[in-house]
Formats: sequence, C-alpha cells, structure tokens
Amino acid sequence: MKKKFNKIKNQLKKIKNIKLKIKNLGNYLLKYKMDFFLIISLYILDISTRVATNSIDFIPFYDAIPNLFSFLWIFLLLFIIKNVKNIYGRLIYGLVYGFSFIMFLVHNIYYHIFKIFFDFSVLSATSEGSSYFLDTLKNITPWMYIVMIISLICMILTYKNFTRSRKNNYKRIAVVCLIFIISHFLLVFSLGKETTELEWSAWRNKRHVYNSFNDNNKSMELVGLFEYNIRNIYVNYFRKIEDNNDESLAFLENEFLDDGVKHLNEYTGLFEGKNLILVQLESIDNFLTNEEVMPNLANLKKQSLNFKNHFSFVNGGGSTFNSEFMVNVGYQTPYTYNQNAYTFSKNNFDYSLPNLFKSVGYTVNAFHMNSGEYYSRAVNYKNFGYNSYNGLKDLGTYSDKLYYLDTNLLLDETFNSKIFNVENPNNPNFVSYIITYSAHLPFSKTSGVCSMLLTEEEKKDPNFNPTEMDCLKIQAGETDRMIGLLMDNLKEKGLYDNTVVVFFADHYTYTLSDKNMIAPYKDIETNLINQTDFFIWSSDLKPREITKVTSQLNILPTLLNLFNLYDHPNYYIGEDALDPSYSGYVFFSDNTWYDGKRYVNHDGTVLKGLKATDDYINNMSSKINQLIKKNDEVLKTNYFKILKNLKTTNT
Repeated sequence: MKKKFNKIKNQLKKIKNIKLKIKNLGNYLLKYKMDFFLIISLYILDISTRVATNSIDFIPFYDAIPNLFSFLWIFLLLFIIKNVKNIYGRLIYGLVYGFSFIMFLVHNIYYHIFKIFFDFSVLSATSEGSSYFLDTLKNITPWMYIVMIISLICMILTYKNFTRSRKNNYKRIAVVCLIFIISHFLLVFSLGKETTELEWSAWRNKRHVYNSFNDNNKSMELVGLFEYNIRNIYVNYFRKIEDNNDESLAFLENEFLDDGVKHLNEYTGLFEGKNLILVQLESIDNFLTNEEVMPNLANLKKQSLNFKNHFSFVNGGGSTFNSEFMVNVGYQTPYTYNQNAYTFSKNNFDYSLPNLFKSVGYTVNAFHMNSGEYYSRAVNYKNFGYNSYNGLKDLGTYSDKLYYLDTNLLLDETFNSKIFNVENPNNPNFVSYIITYSAHLPFSKTSGVCSMLLTEEEKKDPNFNPTEMDCLKIQAGETDRMIGLLMDNLKEKGLYDNTVVVFFADHYTYTLSDKNMIAPYKDIETNLINQTDFFIWSSDLKPREITKVTSQLNILPTLLNLFNLYDHPNYYIGEDALDPSYSGYVFFSDNTWYDGKRYVNHDGTVLKGLKATDDYINNMSSKINQLIKKNDEVLKTNYFKILKNLKTTNT
C-alpha cells in the first residue's frame, strides 16, 4: 500500500513539475513575446521565398547555411532595437520590416514572371517598366497572401508588445555588432574554399557563388532573403570594381570606330524571313557523321553548306557552355584572366543572336535536357535575350533519367510545341536553340545513356561487352534519331521549306578515356584534334563545301549575314565565314593558331604545314593578339553597356 501511495505521489509530483515548466515557458513567452513575434514576422518572409522557389535545386530550404544567415540578421536587428530608446527601436524595426516586406513582394513577383530573382541593377530601367507596375501585382499568388497576412499580424503584435527602453546602451550595441561581424565571417568561411582555377564546375562552388554573386537564383538559395538584399546592394553600388583605365577604353573605342559599317556579299539576306533552328551536338565528333552511325545527320550534311575546316576548340572551364556562349554572343572565355563564360550573366549583350532576332519579331527559345540551374543556364539564357530556357529535367515528369534521351526533346508535347512555335500563331517566326545530350559520357554497358539504349538481352548477355567506342556510336545513334524526328516534324508542320537548320558540335569527343581511340580519324598530337562538324541546311540550298578555317566564333556573324542582321561586324570577335575578305583561321587557348595551311606556335614557329614569311606570321600573330585583347577587355569592362550609355547620352 505504501509503495502504491509513493508511486501516486511521484506521479503527482511529475505532473506538478510539468505544469511548472509549462507555466515557466508561458511566463518566458510572455516576457519575450515581442522577440517571438518579431522573429516570425521577418523569418516567414525569408523561408517562404526559398520554399516556393526550391525548384532551383541548388541549396535546399532546410539547409543550415541560408537559415543561419537569416537568423544572424534578424538577431542583430533584435538586439539593436532592445538596446536603444523605445522610439528609435520602433523606427528601426519599422524601416527594416517595411523594406523586407517590400523586397519579399518584389522578389516573389519578379521570380514568378521572369524565373530570376530581382537585382538592383535593373533599377536603371525602372522608367521603362513603371507603367506595368499595377499589372505585375496580379502575379501575387495565394500563398503570398497567406504569408503576408501572417507576417503583418506578427508585425502588429511586435509593436503591441514592444519592449520599453529609456536609454541607448552603446556598449552593448558595439558588442553585438562585433559578435555579428565575427559570426558573419565564420559563416562565409564555412562555405568552403573558392575555386581558384578555371574549372567547369565553379558554377556550383558555394564560395564562388557567394563571392561573384552573379547568379541571383543560386545566391538567394545560398544566403536567404536578408543577406541577399544587403549583398546585392553592396555588389551593385559599393563593391570596388577595377577601374577601366584610359588605355583600355581608348583601345576599345578604336575597335568600335567603324560602328554601322555593313559588309555585303552574295550570301547577304539569303535566309531573310526564314525560321532558324540551331542544334548544338554534344560530343558528336566528325568521324561519327557517316551513314552507318548517324545516317540522318550524314544525309543532311551532304545537302548543306559544309564548313569542312571547322574547329570547336576548348577554352577555359565548361567546354559545352563555352560553345553556347560563343555562338550566342560572339565572345569566348577570357584568355588573360580567370573567369568562366557563365559568370558574365550581368553583362550587356544587346547584339547577341537572340536579341537581334527578337528585334525583327522572332520568338526565341532554348532547349536542353538539364535543369536551368546547371551552368546557371536559366540566368544566362535570359541575359542572352532568349524568351525562355527549357530543361526536360525541370518538367519533373521523367523517371529513370529518361530526359537523357535526345528523342524526348521532340517527343515531349510541351517541348515540341515550343520548338516549332506552334503555341504562337500570331508571331510565327522563331529561333530554337537545341542542345543535345545523349552522346555524353559515360560510355558503358552498365551506366549512362548506353545502358538505357541496350535491350534486356544485351544487358544480361555476359558475352556482349561493348567498348567505349561502341557505346559512343550507340549513343550518337540516339541523337541521330532525334534529328530524324526534327526533320519529320518540319515536314508535318509545313515548316520544311521555310526553316534553316544549323548543326555544330560543342567539342570533339575528349570524354573517351583513351585519346588513342580517335587517332585513326584525326590529329591527336596538336590542337587540330578539335576539328568537328559545322554545316547549314536549307531545303533550297545548293550543297557546297567551304574550305576556309572556322570556329564557334564564326557561327554568329555568318548567320547574321545570311539573315541580313549583320549590321555591326566589329561588334564580334569572329567574322562572316562566307565573306570573300575572310582569310580563315582559328586560335587556341595556348596561343597557337591555324590558318588551314600551317599550325603555328605562340612564338611564331611553324609546327606543322607550310612555311611562311616572317611578315605573314607576325601580322597574323598580331591580329590574333588584338582579337584576344578585344575579347577580354569587352567582357571585363562590360563595354556594350558603356556603348549603350554613350548612344543614349548622344541621342
């Protein structure tokens, strides 16, 4: 009986302790209810922004880093307003909350429309968009209303329970600020070491994303709403940028002197008014374009303007995106300083391929299997001027990585409709930029695209062991089937005779584990290994082979002339390859160059081919050095923005 009594007594004691704890917690919450409501009023703006846009798929909303950044700023505000006079605390909180609330609206509406978070750099164009302000408010979604209501209620409760303070405690404020600075430094340090070399994968290095702050979407996911706003202001208005010295500006002004000079030749305007489809072929080397491996592509090649001496050279990190960059904007990864092509997402490219076609009424869209986050394509393609970048992976409808298969670019109804501009009958002219994937590594029976294309019998057969080369050819066959579907669709949709299709490789097949595998097909000892395919097809074209040397840098000016849009030849590094005055050359990342007859070292030594006079060698080397300097200075100084401002001022 005594034991039972003690047991009941202990249980009652536990209940009493629980009640006491609840009471203490209640008292604690009552005592610090202002803190609680303040934290919620701000944090809900941040977390909801990151949750709603989690499709960016860089940093999950629950990751510690962005949440720590947000709490760091919130607690700094909290401790400051609790250590100043009540009237100042109310004012500081009101200003910070008001700014945060407005930025919450701006970011979420802007992202809903453009799929990119707001950047303060666009404020220079506010006059152009101010008339549309009320229309943008229509993009407030239901979840935003819920977040706004909760946040506003917590803001009102914060003011209602504001802690009274009769004096300013500057010592405490100084200590709090010092703790904040140290904590902030440690948080940035925790992002890891920034990629110091020009690596293709720098776009997903957290420290690189933070330091460069040129990808708004990744930056928001990485640091949260409050750090993003502060850092974006800092980057746009306070970060010291290397001054554009007089020598650089004088050099560029001289390069752009003949603005408006138009070069005409027999091909000028040949395709004017036609649609354009560009197909960037992942790892499709020229030895694959034959009747056995890629019959559709080989047949089209025979009917085309075929640039036989074309080179898709690798320069800097990310060879695939480098080709995209060159073809779209006419420039390449810098030679004289380390910066990847995908880091120029805030440069002005008014004279890019998509912008020029848009200027004459075309709808321009880009298509690939991968997400917009990869290489920051969503951000970069928007900056290039495309109406949209579309990734099969982003649709979220493909399981087992079926988006790896190039045929799905055409079989997918959403993509098919956009590629051929079916959904836009009132504006029929279009440009579609398609980036294939299926010939990407690995080349293996057990993984990647090759394994997806094999039959179950082939996979289980122990005697069936395809080599890397076998798998490469199998995967290239998938790309070829996509090309067959592309041409079939042009016929079915009545676009066959009014569409130009351009094919080019992003790079040679350097992804094979042993370069000797391609030795039977090309020179593997020099940069001439970069020789690949580039040809232009149109149903009314007479087939012709062009023997002048070309590279990715020639594709844009050549197309602009064919479509009668080549009004500023000096705005590009490359030249129109069909112009009689173009001599033909390509230069590589190690400063070697090739003119079709000789391969020349950076010191002027002819390494392969015919000898030449010293004057010729010196003149060519000087010309190439001039182009390299122009390329690097234009990108570094964002010269097209300077040029645009000068023209605006003059008019």
